[in-house]
This record gives sequence, C-alpha cells and structure tokens, in this order.
Amino acid sequence: MLSSKFKSFATGVALFALMSSAAFAETILNRGSAADPESLDPHKTSTTYEADLLRDLFTGLMAQDKDANVIPGAAESYTLSPDGKVYTFKLRADGKWSDGSPVTADDFVFSWQRAVNPETASEYAYLLAPVVNAEDITAKKMKLEDLGVKAIDPLTFQVTLKAPTPYFLEMLTHQATYAVSKANVMAHPTDFTKPGNLVSNGAYTLAEFVPNDHIKLVKNPQFFDAANVKIDAVNYIPNEDRGAAVKRFEAGELDMYGDLPTEQLADLRTKFGDQIKIGPFLGTYYYVFKTSKKPWDDVKIRQAISMAVDRDYLAEKVWGNSMIPAYSFVPPGVAGYKGPVLDYSTMSQLDREDAAKKILSDLGYSEAKPLKMDIHYNTSENHKNVAIAIQSQLKPLGIDVTLTNTDTKTHYGLLEQHGDFDVARAAWIADYKDPENFLALCKSGTGNNYAEYSNKDYDALLATAAAEGDATKRMKDLADAEAIGVTRDLCVVPLLYYSSHNIVSSKLGGWDINVMDSHPTRWMSKQ
Repeated sequence: MLSSKFKSFATGVALFALMSSAAFAETILNRGSAADPESLDPHKTSTTYEADLLRDLFTGLMAQDKDANVIPGAAESYTLSPDGKVYTFKLRADGKWSDGSPVTADDFVFSWQRAVNPETASEYAYLLAPVVNAEDITAKKMKLEDLGVKAIDPLTFQVTLKAPTPYFLEMLTHQATYAVSKANVMAHPTDFTKPGNLVSNGAYTLAEFVPNDHIKLVKNPQFFDAANVKIDAVNYIPNEDRGAAVKRFEAGELDMYGDLPTEQLADLRTKFGDQIKIGPFLGTYYYVFKTSKKPWDDVKIRQAISMAVDRDYLAEKVWGNSMIPAYSFVPPGVAGYKGPVLDYSTMSQLDREDAAKKILSDLGYSEAKPLKMDIHYNTSENHKNVAIAIQSQLKPLGIDVTLTNTDTKTHYGLLEQHGDFDVARAAWIADYKDPENFLALCKSGTGNNYAEYSNKDYDALLATAAAEGDATKRMKDLADAEAIGVTRDLCVVPLLYYSSHNIVSSKLGGWDINVMDSHPTRWMSKQ
C-alpha cells in the first residue's frame, strides 16, 4: 500500500504527463474534398480540388489571406517600373524549401519557363500570356530562354510584361505561377510529386497520398511563417457523394466540406445552423458544346438549346435558391465591367421554348425525328439533377437526351484532353477578379477551351484588350469580345452564377466566406 505522500507524488506525475500529452497533441484538420487531384504538379493542374491542396503545399510570389486579399508570399516586396511593364520582386531572405535549401529567383525562372514549355502541356500555360514572349514559346515559335523573366541575383526575380496588366499581382496567387524546386525536379524528373520526393515552400509538406482515401499534409517547419501556423496536419479526404460527406461531417469524421446536396439545403440549414455557409462566389456553372463536331458546330442548334433551358427552375428547384440564373459568362461583381447578356434573358420561358422549337423545326428536327444529344457530367447529386432537369426540358422540343456520368477525375481528363463528347458540364471559378480570366477560356488554342471554339475577331479583341492601357477602353474591348464569343456564338452556355456551399465545424476558427471561396489551412485554428 502506498503512503499518502507517495500517492500524492504519483498523482502529480500522472497529471503532469496528461497535461504534457495534451500540450503536445497534434491538431489535425480533416478537409473533405469532392475528388482526388489529377496531379500535385502546380503546372499540370486545373481544378479547384487541386488548387486547395496546392495553396497549402506551395506559396507563390503573392499569396491570399483568409479573406482572399492579395498579400506578400514568397516575395516580401516588389517595385514596378513607371510604364507598368516591369515587376522586380525581392524574395524573402528566410524563404526555404521544405528540404532546407533556399528558394531562389532561379527557381522561379526555371518554373515559369517550365509552365510555358509546350512539352509540359500545361492547361494553364496561357495564364502567363502577359509575359513577354510567353505565347510564342508555347506555340514553339521561340526558345524558353526568350521568356521575359530573369534572376537579377539569387533573391531578385524580374518579370517583363507585354503591356500593363491590372490583374497581374492577383494572378500570382494561382498555382500555375508557383515555383517548384529546380534541384528537386532535376533529381526526380518523372516523380517529383510523390510523397518522400515532393519539396515545397508552403505551410505544409506532403506526407501521404493514398488514392481514393486520403492525402496527408504536415506542417512545414521551414515555412517562413511557421510560428503562426496552428494546424499541425491536414487530411484531404475525397468523397464525391455529397450526402455521404454530410453524414461523415455529422459523425465528426470531417471538419469541413466544400459542397452540399442542395435538394437537402433547407433541412441542412435547420439541422446544422450557422455551420452551413452560403455566400457569394465569383464563378459560373455552364455547359459546353463540342463546337468542332457536327451538328454542334451549328450555332443555331446551340442557341435553340440554350433558349429552351429553364434557368429559373434550375436555380430555384434544383439548387434550392442557392444559385442565380446566368445569362453571361462573366458573373456580376467584377469591378468596372458591364458585359452583354443573352438576347433572350428578358423573354418568358414559354416564348423562349416556342422560339427554340421553331429553330429546330426549321432545321428538320421534331419529336418524330429527334436530335440525339448526350450530356456528360461528373459525379454529384447536384450535377445529376441539373442534367435530368435539362433532359426533361428539352424532350418536348424533339431532343432525345442521354446522360453519361463519370467520376470527376475522368470527366475533367476527357475535357482537358479534348476528347469526344456532345455537351458537357463544366464550371469556372475565378482565378483572379477580372473578366479576362473567364473570356480566355474561349480563346483559340487555350488549354481550357473545352469547346475547341475559334474565332479570329474574338481573339483579336482579347489581344487588343491585353495591350490597352486605358482601363475603361480595356473593359469595353472585353465586353465586345463576350458579345461575339458568348452572346452570339455560345462558346459556352452559361446556366447559373455560383454561390459557395460549405459546411464548416464550429470548432474551426479563421474560416470566413469570401468571393473566391479560398480557404488556406494556414489561417485556420481548431478547438
């Protein structure tokens, strides 16, 4: 039997051990995601699922705060030439890769050359189009070393632009402009993104990647602001079934998830209260026709189908009033831009349907001789419900619609590789708050131009806008381009303007609604 004195000592030791264990316990965030990334190579990604991960792993020259405002990232400061064309970035002296080596200007030169290199086949190579000679390099007309970037010294990176570019600094928060470690890529040219190989300069490093199960990131002690990063580890957990993800959230297996089954939205709001986060979001939900394929190369058919789609029904019934009917590609909320809308936006739905039916009838289509069309969409109850609704709306017009569903990775792989389809579901979430970011998707040869649309007048207006120094004239050029490519030719068929739909645990701090729906783990805490 222990003496009372020894019992007191033992109790004290046990209590100290418990307190120490609690003090050093890992804080782990379980982030639900709708899909696994296609890649963790910043220059070979294109979806928001990948962007979330890469914001945690890497830091661009500029970064985003918790409200998606632009702040210094790998560069602590910059200067701009009087003509607005030359940016000179001073990199952080304490900027390091996760292996302890310094982040240098040469890493950025190597990475930007890699991004525009046609051999890289980056979907986002066009993002660097404002940089001198970038487009000609991607088109194989010039050499990599002709790109308008250079390392003045190990910590000074200089970029020369073709013309003043208002959105340039915000563009630098996008993964296509991130640096990768030149030494690491040279050492592991084909597998530098694997766990154990990947070297990154963000708040986190890659620890595990188990496809269809989880991706684990751990805090990067080499990160310049590591002292203020409160989450020790992040598990990205893919789940395309939105309803199942909500159940996992309720069970405490997920701390947040970036989408919701909207048919359940009213009940979810009642059940979870302010843990349901619905907010404005700079994005457009759209369908895209394969315009290089008959009969979808006929703009009359595209216009008839667009007219017949009841966007109000989609917004109100399918999305539970959490989306807004869209009649332009560029969503509202871009400062200084007043773009065109589809001509039939003010017509009643019945009048639209009558007009669409006449167009199709004149082309020889009817219920007796239907136009056959397949809608391709990625796995989601919401996307499925949209496709079913449109299938029903088009049937009376003599359009026989079939539906093809694949997982997200396969779906976007098909679109990015310009595979075969009739019409496909897609969405564009702004990379930066400028209409050019949307309209570039219809530019000839652009990697994300899923429609394979091409129009010389459209391209010329985008080029004129890119070289225009007057902000008002530039916006007018972009609006004129949208009037040709979208309003007239329907290079995309805008259906809905997005709202963000998140479910977020009340235990999380540092998570705020913003129009980019960008939420780097760096800013979060967990009780």
